[in-house]
Order: sequence, then C-alpha cells, then structure tokens
Amino acid sequence: AEARSMESLEKQLICPICLEMFSKPVVILPCQHNLCRKCANDVFQASNPLWQSRGSSAVPSGGRFRCPSCRHEVVLDRHGVYGLQRNLLVENIIDIYKQESARPLHAKAEQHLMCEEHEDERINIYCLRCEAPTCSLCKVFGAHKDCEVAPLPAVYQRQKSELSDGIAMLVAGNDRIQAIITQMEEICHTIEVGTGESGPGAVLGGDVVQPLTPVLQENGRRQKQHVGLRFDALYGILEERKKELLQSIAAEQEAKLQRVRGLIRQYGDHLEASSKLVESAIQAMEEPQMALYLQHSKELLKKITDMSKASMSSRPEPGYENMDHFSINVDYVAEMLRTIEFQTGA
Repeated sequence: AEARSMESLEKQLICPICLEMFSKPVVILPCQHNLCRKCANDVFQASNPLWQSRGSSAVPSGGRFRCPSCRHEVVLDRHGVYGLQRNLLVENIIDIYKQESARPLHAKAEQHLMCEEHEDERINIYCLRCEAPTCSLCKVFGAHKDCEVAPLPAVYQRQKSELSDGIAMLVAGNDRIQAIITQMEEICHTIEVGTGESGPGAVLGGDVVQPLTPVLQENGRRQKQHVGLRFDALYGILEERKKELLQSIAAEQEAKLQRVRGLIRQYGDHLEASSKLVESAIQAMEEPQMALYLQHSKELLKKITDMSKASMSSRPEPGYENMDHFSINVDYVAEMLRTIEFQTGA
C-alpha cells in the first residue's frame, strides 16, 4: 500500500512537458496547473518566437501561450515566465519525496517481457538493424545473429528522450495552430460585420403651388406628374444599381468566408489529431517496461514526425478581410442631380 501511495504521488509530480519530475523552480499557471520554469519558458518561446529578438534597449512586451494540460490561455507580462508565481508547496513535496524514496523515477518492479522464440529468455537487448527488442539467444543463434545490437536501457532512454522532444514540439505547434485559428475566426467576424447595406436615399420633394384657375390647375397637375415620373425613373436606376453593387459585395464576402471557414476546419482537424497524438505519447512515456515500450515507440515517433511535417501553410494573406475596395464616390453624381432644372423653351 505504501508503494502504491508513493507511485500515485510520483505521478502528480510529473511535468506534462518534459515528463520528468518537476525541477526547481516550479511555476504555477493561472489555471492552477504546474510546469518546470524551463519547460514553461520553452513553450512560451515557441509560441512567441520574436520575444527574444527584440532590442535590449526597448522594454519587451508580454506574450501568451496555452497550458499543455487544459489549453487555457496564459497571458504573460513583459517579464515572461519569470513573472509567474513559484509553487513552493510542490517544490517542498518534491524535496520530501526524494528524501523518502531512494529509487529513480519510473523505476517500478519490472515484469520482464519474455522472448517468443526462446520462452525462458528475457528480452534484454535491442536490434538496431531490425529496430526491435530481442533476447541474447536470438543474437547468438537466432534471427539477429548477424545484426548490430545495443543494450536495452540505452535505446530505451534515447527513444524516450526523442519522444519527449516530439511531445514538446507538438504542444508548441498546437499553440501556434490555435493562435492561427483564433486569428482566422477574427477575420471571419471582420468580414461579416465590416460591411453593410447603405441606407435609403433622401426623397426629393417640392412645394405645392396653389393653382389660380382650372386650366392652371390641370397644367400644374400634369407637369407635376411628369416630373414625378422622371424622378421615379431615376430612383429605379439608383435602386437597381445599388442592388447590383450590394450583390457584388455579398458574393466576395461569401467567397472569402467560405475560404477562411474551410481553413479553420482544416486547422481544427489537424489540432484535434495532434492533441490526441500528444495524449497517446504521454501515455507511452509512462510505460515502465523497456521492451514493451520499444515495441511501439518507433511507430509513435514516426507519427509525431509526420504530424510535425504536415503542411499547414495555407493562411489568408494580410488584409484579406479588407473590403474597402468596394467603396464608391457619388459626389459628382450628387452634384449633377442638384443641377437638375426645368428646360426653357426657345
């Protein structure tokens, strides 16, 4: 029972980035999760690549990254990760744990994996050519007698280190992808609300002249009707042109939205797949049996490499959400309308 308690405590003291026991100083994030300060700084630098390169004479601004445990966004000031609070309680618990436990990290009682060809032999070496764990008899008399082999612990530690680096790389990549998704969602919002239909035009009117005689009354009514028809025709032309221009804006707006939303779905699928791969890799890192770990680690490392190399370069160019090229100038038309006057006969 005591061994199980120590094992459970040990799991709580593992950094989700390096998958080793927290090293001093331990920082506590706003979401209450913990990271080694070095690991927090590595993730922060990966998400904010320009932070270090700014001139030393200017005071650098802060940045942001996402917690690898819960994806909560952590916003830092100009001090970077050094502005985060240290978790002295966790540091003290680690000190006590190390004093009480003389065994190294993850050194559980090994249930040795046995060779399938030689049932009484433990798997204790690694074939570098076949990239598979095997036993000593396979090297001397069996399928691996002509292969180069290495001690199982050395290959185990090397591949665990590679897997840890791959996890850190995926986590940093996931932060960048999430930032791109957020940026593209803002572009969609700008495209949707940044343009709108113009309001109705001013309706022109005139004073009614009181007719003096029935003839004048009829002539005045006819001319008013004529003027009204002329202006109604102008209104019709304006409304038709307005409809055509608004349709042009709506068509480009929808095309841009469809493209950005498609990219958001593409990045979201990549982020989901990458996050699941991170979870699988973390679970694999907790495997204490070296032989069992090495049977599956090569495939897992290949998946991480392929995921890291996946092309995610399609992004809207700067200013893609801008719709200002649809602006129109009607000043000269308005001025022309103001010059409308009655024709004078010769």
